[in-house]
Order: sequence, then C-alpha cells, then structure tokens
Amino acid sequence: MPSKPKLNYVEFSSLNVLASKHFFSTVFDWQFTDYGKDYSAFSNAGLEGGIFTAERVSQAQSGAPLLVFYSSNLTQTLHDVEKAGGSISKPIFAFPGGCRFHFIEPGGNELAVWSEKAE
Repeated sequence: MPSKPKLNYVEFSSLNVLASKHFFSTVFDWQFTDYGKDYSAFSNAGLEGGIFTAERVSQAQSGAPLLVFYSSNLTQTLHDVEKAGGSISKPIFAFPGGCRFHFIEPGGNELAVWSEKAE
C-alpha cells in the first residue's frame, strides 16, 4: 500500500533574514545554509525548511499557520526568546494538555512554544 504524502519542509517569510537567522540559531540552535542573500535553508529544527525575504510575514490573528515549538522548560525558553530579541505577543497561558506562549521573532513572524507545564 502506498504511503500518504507527509509534511516534509516548511518555508516562511522574514522582513530581515539575517535577524531571523541570528535569533533561531541563538534560541533554538538551528543551522543555516545560505542560497543567495534572500534565502536560507535551516536544519536541526525537527523539520527542515527555509526562510526567505518578503515584505509580509505570518501572524496567527491574520489566519496564518502557527509554528509551535516544544520545550521541556517553558519559562527558560521565554527568557531566551526575549534575550535574543524576540517579543512576547501572548504571555504563558494554560490550555487543555499544557501551557504555551506566543512570540514575534526579529523577522516579524509570530510563533509559539508549548510544554506540559510552566517551570
């Protein structure tokens, strides 16, 4: 029986690819391979993908998909996000099954981090 196609790669835009690369490598230990000045592929993220230069970015309130990270220490990750230049758009809140926060990375995209509990 043939297998169904699986999600394999994710690309998202950035207002500033260099700032996004610095942020994600600092906070989440992503590694990057540049393909010109306007595109950089990332790895070591759980799912490979790329970041490209654009004039608009993803915001959940606009209906864009929300990329969600997992962290075993939510509070420490929140501090790491802020220290690396991210801004918190939704502070830690509970939901059935855990808690999470949302943040805006320096390239303008909204993402989230969840855990079973806040530390």
